[in-house]
Amino acid sequence: MDAILLSSFLSFPVIFGLILSFILLWIFFDRQKTGKNLPPFPVPPKIIFGHLLDFSKNYRERLREWREKTGDVYSLRMGNQLYIVVSGYQNIKELLINNAENIPDAPKSLINDILGETNKGIIGASGGNWKEQRAVSLSILRSFGMGTNILAVKIQEEVAEYLAGLAGLKGKPSDVRLMTNVSVSNIVCSIIVGKRFHHDDREFVRLIGLLGDIVKYLPQMQLLIFMPILRFLPGDFFNAKKMTRSVLDVNNLFCKFYIEKIEKDLSENEEPDNFIAAYLLEMKKREITQIDTNLDRSNLISVIRNLFIAGTETTSTTILWFMLFMLHYPEVQDKIYEEIESKVGNERVPGIYDRVGLVYLNAVVMETQRLANVAPSAPRKQVRVSFNLGGYAFPAGSVVVPFLDSVLHDSKIWGDADNFRPERFIDPNGQLLQPPEFIPFSMGRRACLGEAMAKMELFLFLSAVMQRFKLVPAVDGVLPPLDGECGGTYVPRPFQLRFVERRGWK
Repeated sequence: MDAILLSSFLSFPVIFGLILSFILLWIFFDRQKTGKNLPPFPVPPKIIFGHLLDFSKNYRERLREWREKTGDVYSLRMGNQLYIVVSGYQNIKELLINNAENIPDAPKSLINDILGETNKGIIGASGGNWKEQRAVSLSILRSFGMGTNILAVKIQEEVAEYLAGLAGLKGKPSDVRLMTNVSVSNIVCSIIVGKRFHHDDREFVRLIGLLGDIVKYLPQMQLLIFMPILRFLPGDFFNAKKMTRSVLDVNNLFCKFYIEKIEKDLSENEEPDNFIAAYLLEMKKREITQIDTNLDRSNLISVIRNLFIAGTETTSTTILWFMLFMLHYPEVQDKIYEEIESKVGNERVPGIYDRVGLVYLNAVVMETQRLANVAPSAPRKQVRVSFNLGGYAFPAGSVVVPFLDSVLHDSKIWGDADNFRPERFIDPNGQLLQPPEFIPFSMGRRACLGEAMAKMELFLFLSAVMQRFKLVPAVDGVLPPLDGECGGTYVPRPFQLRFVERRGWK
């Protein structure tokens, strides 16, 4: 009985806090529900929750449905926060390029608040700190060869390990998700910490698993922004505790560990051989010259995690989608191999200088990016200065969501938008097309920092795999489904396939 009374007493503050939160949210909601010329709601927002409860299904499908019903620009209420979803190429271009000055800030992030990383790093930073972190990070990445043949050499070293791993499967049905994640992540690691990790390194494999958890739980964690008190309820319904533990583990096991390790051996008289060393040296340089700067260790921790996650998840997921499409379209796979055999042969692995000649392969990669669309929305942004777009008002304080999926899957742009047809990226003269509407990396100031590296990785990994192996279903005649799971990225459901070595490779 005493235990029951104690439990009831302890739960009272939580219940009281929930009731108080609901009341406050309702007051805020009531104050903000009116506005001049706001974009329309697709469905009426519910009391207290707004549209939060409408996201129980795949959010990409939900946003598609609402666009069909309401139009390219519409409003949502997430708790008491006004969100505005922007669809369509012209609208997104107007938003991200012509109104970039009005939306310079990243909105509030609960995980950053919990970790004390508000306005830190690149993805979650705003204003002057974001500008400095992005500029310094981009400068360092370029100094290590991003977008140049220097980086291509590092990628090809990892490609060789990847091919050896695939060959070691001996044509048996396998799920290569982990192997692919480790290989792609190793390229980022070779830049960030100056070394690669073995595929059987337990700690590194665990780290890759933590990255996957962070991306998987991110959308659920975002829902708690609007009712943060819910994270204190018993259990872990929104996976907030798992997400927090995963981020803390990545910070401690990787970011902080290597910052301390590299700083210990740092020499100001030697050229840095990794990102962390270069950042620390730049930080010291600005301290000595007394330049006003935001460079510090807390920002560096967040930047490393941003680069680590962004540099692993989207590229490795695109590779998996490519493989899945090849199982479904064997005639496309055959055509890729014929092109590689004709332009490169099989005496050497394709190099970055072969990219121009392998037009069809490039078109298939682009069609994979378009149709799979692993990042359905660009990063959210908060409106600092009110403006108008598409005939609607975007008030200060609202959060905008650029819905990239609405462009990459727009039948008005692509015609048969739901079909896998690489030829749409090849002109009548056999040259590769670069339509302005092809925006898998978004556009504007906050476009993907690693776009050049991702393009290079996709070409070198996939050209080498297609040259050496024929991809076939795990079971003849049985194809894995072409649907996916929508977390922080849109990933294919777990599937197996066989890598059969082509003649001349055995």
